[in-house]
Amino acid sequence: MIKVAILTVSDSTIAGIRKDLSGPALEQRCAELNWQVVAKSVVSDEEQEIAHKLRDWADSRVANVVLTTGGTGVAPRDVTPEATRSILHREVPGLAELMRSKGLEQTKFSVLSRAVAGTRNSTFILNLPGSVRGALHSFNIVEGVIPHIVDLLEGRTAH
Repeated sequence: MIKVAILTVSDSTIAGIRKDLSGPALEQRCAELNWQVVAKSVVSDEEQEIAHKLRDWADSRVANVVLTTGGTGVAPRDVTPEATRSILHREVPGLAELMRSKGLEQTKFSVLSRAVAGTRNSTFILNLPGSVRGALHSFNIVEGVIPHIVDLLEGRTAH
């Protein structure tokens, strides 16, 4: 069973200005895949706050997959990639490269994404865009390899 934690990174959601739409959309997509969402949270665009939540979830093994949504662009407050990199043990750059490349089918702005993917202990962490459309499109591009990543991280390496 794939267990997922979803972290929405959004100053405007924390401030009550904007409703979180991408987190629930990702939760719905996970349900369609029969993946269990076991934790959800919203944090502001603060590097230490993001890193703390990712580290906590990975180190306590809350989930074997953590999805973040938001804070992956080039705006000054977009610090999700830096926070994620600061706690990763190993980066998996091919997934982020694939999301950016395939994202061009949807928008020319996909190349502005600085999203990263990687592992901490036996947890896989994936940054996704903050918009519902971008988050779902990016997630759909890589969702097929996530079960294999989870298997490998959990020591199931026979192919």
